[in-house]
Amino acid sequence: MNSTETSKNESTSPCQREVAVEVPAEVVAQEEQAVVSKFQKFARVPGFRKGKVPAAIIRQRFGEDIKSELVEHLVPRYFRKETEKQNLVPVSQPRVTDLDLNAGQPMRFKASFEVLPEVNVEGYQEIRPDKQEVSVTPEEVDQALGNLREQHSSYENVEEDRPLADGDFAQASFSGKGKEEGAEPVNVEDVLVEIGGSNTIKEFTENLRGAKAGEERQFEVSYAADFPEQRLAGKTVGYDVKVRGIKRKNMPELNDDFAREVGSEFESLEKLKQRLHDDIQEQKTRQEEQRGKDKLIQDLVTKFDIAVPDALVEQQIDTRLERGLRALAAQGLRSEDLKRMDVGRLREGQRQAARREVQASLLLDRIADLEKVEVGDEELQKEVESLARQMQQTPEAVRKRLEENGSIDRLRARIRNEKTLDKLYRGTE
Repeated sequence: MNSTETSKNESTSPCQREVAVEVPAEVVAQEEQAVVSKFQKFARVPGFRKGKVPAAIIRQRFGEDIKSELVEHLVPRYFRKETEKQNLVPVSQPRVTDLDLNAGQPMRFKASFEVLPEVNVEGYQEIRPDKQEVSVTPEEVDQALGNLREQHSSYENVEEDRPLADGDFAQASFSGKGKEEGAEPVNVEDVLVEIGGSNTIKEFTENLRGAKAGEERQFEVSYAADFPEQRLAGKTVGYDVKVRGIKRKNMPELNDDFAREVGSEFESLEKLKQRLHDDIQEQKTRQEEQRGKDKLIQDLVTKFDIAVPDALVEQQIDTRLERGLRALAAQGLRSEDLKRMDVGRLREGQRQAARREVQASLLLDRIADLEKVEVGDEELQKEVESLARQMQQTPEAVRKRLEENGSIDRLRARIRNEKTLDKLYRGTE
């Protein structure tokens, strides 16, 4: 088979390419005859037995279908041959224009597509990571210790006949209904509401303060638009609350016995405080490292403001939206809420961040080449096993799916970029 006889490569932007391709007439004729033969086997035409319809009749009755199959067979094949000939690697689907297909003539078409940009990172070693020392204050340890006391607190019934006061906990059940049409009811059978508590909605405190066990109260709560629970955000809900009892919180004393109650490995309160100190130190170190790496990426993107293919930006927008919607669903986002979302506006809102992420990925990939960063099979398998634990599936099943949908190479590339960023951040330490 002859190679493409004429071609042209036109660049209109750093990532945009266009090739003009000509498929030889003899190749078109051979392919056309193969398609006609296939139609002859299966076509049913009045007056002819199956498989005996003349080629001329097939071409007359199924001309457009034959042309469509020719295009479907030849365009991808010769587009791929031409891009390989010119050492071009498309990262988007080609947009075919100026298709010319006539009997006895070569097939001609143009295809525009995107490629990865040339990435020049000369001078990347000059970017220095911003590292800051972290420390843990006694107040932070005390706060963590206080949180542990809260977790190990117990509640006892208040037997005396008195009303709820600040610091008490109302043992309550309640039902609520939003004022909007079709609003779903809110029902809670047994909950503790701290009167005057910092995390208690003020309407609950104001309306339950002074109530006694057995009393019922009715009131409304208007939730802020940014209320964490999505189904209540921006809504006004009317509640019927019944106080079933009053409880008092008992917090344990801070002593060696408390430390041993938290964990048998803690012989004393000082040992517990040291562990809390170390845990806070580790957490703050991780946060500081993440901040420093984010700053390093931003400095790279600012120094090397490379062009990126729109196709990769769109893919990254898809990834960001999918991740965001999963998080919203976990918070109670309903399907009807999803339908009301302006998807176009959401996509545009993600575009700038998605573009920076694609730039960062391309820059790190180029630096990885220069730094000769590689990802071994053991590292890849370790990440697959981590994903499997998160998804509560077997590593074999996760790996098979990643290989089938082509995601395994993207996973390897992500690990490689993370290793490269870590190398840049740590430098010579």
